[in-house]
Amino acid sequence: MSDEEDDYMSDAFLNAIQDVKPGVNMVHRVKAAIKREEKHKELNIKNRQKTYKEQERESREVALQSSISNQNKGFALLQKMGYKEGQGLGKQGAGRVEPIPLNIKNDRGGIGMEEAKKRKAEEALEDYRQKVRAKQQNETKSLQDFRSRVRTEREEKKIEGDLRRSQRSCEQLDNQKDIKAPREEWYWPKTNLNDDEEEEEEDDKEEEEGALELTSFDKLQILTSYLRGVHFYCIWCGTTYNDEEDLSSNCPGDTAADHE
Repeated sequence: MSDEEDDYMSDAFLNAIQDVKPGVNMVHRVKAAIKREEKHKELNIKNRQKTYKEQERESREVALQSSISNQNKGFALLQKMGYKEGQGLGKQGAGRVEPIPLNIKNDRGGIGMEEAKKRKAEEALEDYRQKVRAKQQNETKSLQDFRSRVRTEREEKKIEGDLRRSQRSCEQLDNQKDIKAPREEWYWPKTNLNDDEEEEEEDDKEEEEGALELTSFDKLQILTSYLRGVHFYCIWCGTTYNDEEDLSSNCPGDTAADHE
């Protein structure tokens, strides 16, 4: 190998090469740029002139944090009248100790706007509560009506059952006494009739309805009174008593409620 040719394995050649890792210089440059930008922002903040609102806020906070000095004319007049620092206002010293707090208004609304908004919100809340109460009352009333209707239907079914039972008992007891026909058509249970008899019964029924329309409750009262007076029988006791005295002594009463 000649002297003119470079020896790539020699120390002189290796020392001449800079030992730089890929990407290291780029990272250093980015970090340096970020630091310069932060310093620039800090300088801008320090050199920036504060706005009027910021200056007003800072001066207000400083004034509120410091107590009133003797140089204040109002405070000096209070001291001449016997006021001492830290004492409440008034002759007895029971008044306000601290000054009235400030309520800074930051928006552009009118003076009474907040009160109006608060009043409207309260009115809306009260209106919502009234609607909720009205809904609950309607639901409660509907539930009560439903229960009352169910109770009425149940009572009507019970009355119908007692009436049918009384009709069967009346027919049996009348037959035992050789009574061939009921005092009223509805005193006995209905029997299967032919077409002519059904037409006659319908005509008689129309005449009876035109004269007087009785409910099942009315019929039950009349029929039980007949059974008790003629046969000394109580449908709720299910017993035929010897006489009226035996009936009145041993039967609780002439209604279903008396036997509960």
